Amino acid sequence: MTGYEKPAHWADPRNKLFPYQVGFTAPPHDFDAAPSDFLRMAPRSVGVHGWMLHVPDYGHRLDQRKRNFSLLEDFVHCMANNGADVCAQVGSNWVHAGDLGVEGIGRHCEALSEKYQTPFHMAGYAMVEALRDRNAGRVALNACYHPRSWYRGTVAFLEDAGFEVLWAGNFHDQGWFASQEEVDRCIWCFDEELLWKSFDHTAEQAPNAEAYLINGMSNYRRPSDGLAQRPLHHTAALEERLGRPVIGHDTALYWRIFKTLGLAPVTPQGSLLSSLTG
Repeated sequence: MTGYEKPAHWADPRNKLFPYQVGFTAPPHDFDAAPSDFLRMAPRSVGVHGWMLHVPDYGHRLDQRKRNFSLLEDFVHCMANNGADVCAQVGSNWVHAGDLGVEGIGRHCEALSEKYQTPFHMAGYAMVEALRDRNAGRVALNACYHPRSWYRGTVAFLEDAGFEVLWAGNFHDQGWFASQEEVDRCIWCFDEELLWKSFDHTAEQAPNAEAYLINGMSNYRRPSDGLAQRPLHHTAALEERLGRPVIGHDTALYWRIFKTLGLAPVTPQGSLLSSLTG
């Protein structure tokens, strides 16, 4: 009915490089850590492949994401042809930039998955799925580097999904930077100390939240060697510190991929990823 048939030779495991093959796509103009982070905690039977969305004049604007939403289908088509078992879209704002709503995004993911015979997951929708799995109804959002137009879209998407967002604020709202422009100049990478301070602030604003969330794909440089790490690497420590589940768009997306593959991380992780059994 769709006119597409996934190449039949990928059904034979002998033709695949890895028993489990994952395709990642990243926003334009961002070298993304997701494939590396996922591979480092996955079983050795997993392989990853990256495909960066191509928008030459990309300026990280929401209207550009809406205008280039069709590139996500190009990505899934490409990965299906190359034998991917699951496709994952990095970047939390794409789910609300297209104005499809939660149900519309769910249908979109299902339609692409069916058309190309390859499951497709979006980070923003994976957050909704993860919160539903954890039965967390009241949440607070550490919006980190996202400007208000971005994180307000995330809040609206979460509320459309039925969650109560008790509080949301970015690093400028929290008082760590004098302006959003100053935040933007960091290019999504900050000192590790800011992660702890920002989550403490978020928890103070919403002590009754059932889960604390973090937007997007921010990075935090550890003081020992300057290595930048995503919230994934700090989730277990944050949960111990705050006494609540901590879920980011990165951890939610990895959880959804593992769940689809029927696998689990081989390294210790926070509560969401540790809930999986391979």
